[in-house]
Amino acid sequence: MNARGLMRRIAGVEKERSDWPVISMQQWADMFNPFMSAGMQYTLPTAKQESIGWEFQSLARAAYKTNGPVFACMLVRMLLFCEARFQFRQLRDGRPGDLFGTQALQPLETPWSGATTGDMLARAIQYADLSGNAYLARRGQRIVPLRPDWTWIVGGVPGSRESTVWDIDAEVIGYLYQPGGPGAGRDPIPLAANEVAHFAPIPDPEARFRGMSWLAPIVREVMGDKAATEHKLMFFENGATPQMVVNINADDLKKFTDWITMFREQHEGASNAYKTLFLGAGHSATVVGKDLEQVDFKRVQGAGETRIAAAAGVPPILVGLSEGLESATYSNYGMARRRFADGTMRPLWRNMAGSLARIIDVPGGAELWYDDRDIAFIKEDQKDGADVQFTQAQTIRQLVDAGYDSDSVVSAVTSGDFSKLVHTGLFSVQLQPASKTPKQGLFTGTAVPEPGANGNGNNNQQPAAAGAAK
Repeated sequence: MNARGLMRRIAGVEKERSDWPVISMQQWADMFNPFMSAGMQYTLPTAKQESIGWEFQSLARAAYKTNGPVFACMLVRMLLFCEARFQFRQLRDGRPGDLFGTQALQPLETPWSGATTGDMLARAIQYADLSGNAYLARRGQRIVPLRPDWTWIVGGVPGSRESTVWDIDAEVIGYLYQPGGPGAGRDPIPLAANEVAHFAPIPDPEARFRGMSWLAPIVREVMGDKAATEHKLMFFENGATPQMVVNINADDLKKFTDWITMFREQHEGASNAYKTLFLGAGHSATVVGKDLEQVDFKRVQGAGETRIAAAAGVPPILVGLSEGLESATYSNYGMARRRFADGTMRPLWRNMAGSLARIIDVPGGAELWYDDRDIAFIKEDQKDGADVQFTQAQTIRQLVDAGYDSDSVVSAVTSGDFSKLVHTGLFSVQLQPASKTPKQGLFTGTAVPEPGANGNGNNNQQPAAAGAAK
């Protein structure tokens, strides 16, 4: 049985199922903290703060759409990631060569109607950031992104129904995509392994083939940042003044509650900030809270933002976070940009090219590669590359002038392996063969005497003219 047939059997297995949608244990646990209804998030009174679940939808709603630092980091990653293009790159003796394009790249250039390569890459990095996985299915000449929480990886040993994804010979057999998710009631669509590009830049250590979101380790940091933002909001909503305990000398409950109502109307809220507080006899007010400066709010929240940026692989100065701006200089910004491009973006582009190669017809002797030559953000990197090439050109010239074969010189310099150098046996700048014959003059048949050759030790004697009688 081939892989597609096995997948159809898996997809067609009838199971006992109720009319209720299938949920995971984590989703069941999350029902006791926050829950979503009509696009709004609600939290039960027993919850201390809004929790963020591990699922794709939970991170999308509770982190990406409602947290400023997370959105900013993902936006910076997406804007640069979608700038790349794809080309084929020649391979010569295992070394990369020139970039070139063919008609086989057309699905990447127009993945679906009205879309470009940038649209496809934006969707891929967004899915990978939130779920750790992005699935791009090849459908004829189109490439369609699949929602990751509606896609399952089918793994095992081909031909063995009892195997699991953890068997030593297990591999990805294919994928199952269920439109609408598990609770939609629609049959899953089987896709062969060579029909889907699986982009998972961060492997999940607890899974065989699945990736992990970079947001997973910093869920508490995101929750803390949201709590700090809520604290700041409540601080301003409650008058932008320190919290106080007011001692009221009143025995009548109605007078007590009336006084509280009047006090709140006149002294709570941003519009009542900085008003003078008047208290009657037997009343006293004691400050028990701290203002934002006393709690060093900027540093507390800035530290959490920096941890979020670190997990995203984005220097804080590029995102505009407070701790990054404190040390912002032109030179720091340039180094941060170089770090972001070399340490984060290029590995992601390389991984994406390798993932897409599964669904693209790559010519023999070549590989699918990314083309970053037209990206303005990394133009300075290209200047550094030009400086390197200039240095290599100087080295090549010196070695050729020293008598080494030009082809071996180019191979040795580009590979960094000087053992490839092959000498021609020729020396000097003119590459003349080594000889012990006496030096010749400018004219044929005229010998140039060595200094002192006349026997009188006079080194200034001039040679006879060409053709003159001696």
